[in-house]
Amino acid sequence: MLNMAEGLARLGALAEAPVSAALARAFSDAGFELAIVGGPVRDALLGRTVNDLDYTTNARPDDILRIVKPLSTATWDIGRAFGTIGAKVRGEQVEITTYRADSYDGTTRKPTVEFGDTLEQDLARRDFTVNAMALRIPGPSLVDPTGGVEDLVDMTLRTPTDPDVSFGDDPLRMLRAARFASQLRVEVHPATLEAMSRLAPSLSIVSPERVQGELVKLLSTEAPDRGIRLLVDTGLMELFLPEVPALRLEVDEHHHHKDVYEHSLTVLAQAIELEKQRHPGQAPDVTLRLAALLHDIGKPATRKLEPGGAVSFHHHDVKGARMARKRLQALKFDGATTDAVCQLIEQHLRFFGYAEGAWTDSAVRRYVRDAGEQLERLHILTRADVTTRNKRKAGRLRSAYDDIEARIAQLAEQEELESMRPELDGNRIQEVLGIRPGREVGEAYRFLLDIRLDEGVIGPDAAEQRLREWWASRA
Repeated sequence: MLNMAEGLARLGALAEAPVSAALARAFSDAGFELAIVGGPVRDALLGRTVNDLDYTTNARPDDILRIVKPLSTATWDIGRAFGTIGAKVRGEQVEITTYRADSYDGTTRKPTVEFGDTLEQDLARRDFTVNAMALRIPGPSLVDPTGGVEDLVDMTLRTPTDPDVSFGDDPLRMLRAARFASQLRVEVHPATLEAMSRLAPSLSIVSPERVQGELVKLLSTEAPDRGIRLLVDTGLMELFLPEVPALRLEVDEHHHHKDVYEHSLTVLAQAIELEKQRHPGQAPDVTLRLAALLHDIGKPATRKLEPGGAVSFHHHDVKGARMARKRLQALKFDGATTDAVCQLIEQHLRFFGYAEGAWTDSAVRRYVRDAGEQLERLHILTRADVTTRNKRKAGRLRSAYDDIEARIAQLAEQEELESMRPELDGNRIQEVLGIRPGREVGEAYRFLLDIRLDEGVIGPDAAEQRLREWWASRA
């Protein structure tokens, strides 16, 4: 809930901050206006952490550069064509942008950049009223021409102009609405929500890279399920990640199974909670969160109604990994992220056999080897995948995974499990067998690796003896 008195006090502190005060004096002395704008104003009012500061001014880019250079340890003008100059002032990174009055052609989301003359004109072109507020400095004075403060009080997300016009100008704003719904815990205004559903097809003009960027930002929020539901309900998710709405499987009257869509959102929420518990203070793990959201997307394609009312999803892990790779590549995710997400999806069922009967040390070693660098994420995803309401079953699975993690730690301490290599390297294999580099060295290496996994450390002498016996048997 917004406390206006406290919010205004925080705005005052924002205006009096050393970097704001220095810039305000410099622009005023040069005869120009300056205001803190957008997210920092919104977050200060809400009591949220304010990170980067954004400023806007009636000065043109060349004037901005001239004014800030004496105050800066560094400047950059990569956004000059859009009126933006970046600078490092008093140790803080800031961006200062000339008032804008852009227009859109309705075919692409790229605006025709036009500089504006007034702050109110600049604010009217922004995405949502809560982002269309500014704090004039020096002063300070709050400028809110579209009712952003009232919407913050009501916890409502609304476009500052007709939503058809706003989303028509830039369809990416519809994805931003979902992100802010999660990030700020606000409700989307009914007229804005209706426009999102109606204009969803216009998202097709937005590049995959831009869509990916908004998806990543949504998944980085503390509770992305609100935004995900919004995207699914408005039909937007169907356009770039249709595998998620497809999880809403129809339930046959004679066959019953868990609601896969709701299960997936629960797994995502539980993964985020475990992520914060196990790694407090670290940046959101988007790779883990993608895997949690998508881990069961193979189920619709593998669902089989069995006699007696059962439902099976055989090999949905493998199918889901293939589907995820295709989708993540289409969204232009980098290769490392795509590989990690697909590996987690493919391996997310591996553990459940352990709960039925304790694994041998060999099986534990193989679990670690196969997980590789994704082991910690696999720990979290597997734990999060338990959503049963049966407390006894949930407790049994939790205890089983506590046990497997303890055994992994014990084996790692005993055997340096992380390295997971045979006791003889390729050079020593060639020396022992008297062979040259080639396919046979690889076969010998895999033979010794199997011994390492099955029996643990046996020592180099025993490894050489076993290698010679294996080689002789081949002959």
